[in-house]
Amino acid sequence: MNASITTVGLLVVSNIFMTLAWYGHLSLNNRGISASWPLYVIILMSWGIALLEYCFQVPANRIGYEGNGGPFSLIQLKVMQEVITLVVFVIFSLIAFEGFQLRWNHILAFVLLVAAVYLVFMK
Repeated sequence: MNASITTVGLLVVSNIFMTLAWYGHLSLNNRGISASWPLYVIILMSWGIALLEYCFQVPANRIGYEGNGGPFSLIQLKVMQEVITLVVFVIFSLIAFEGFQLRWNHILAFVLLVAAVYLVFMK
């Protein structure tokens, strides 16, 4: 399979787990599911999910990094990662958080990040 597609796919899956680990407990709390859970339980749950994130993130970077024969420079990997993170975060927030609103300034920030991706891929 193409290293570019594999890298992006792994980054997307990684970011789904990352978003669940970092923000999923907030959604559970809002729904009253985890409101009474001790903090250490939330932390351990988040760490378990974050382990899954790393199981996809590390291979994505190893496969994608040009130093390992991949197609992307270090900065390209990082900027792509940030854009994927924001896209996954927005989708998650729209689904998991009642009242979450995407405003014009958020959209403009995303456009600027996509422009950053374009810029890092310029020769």
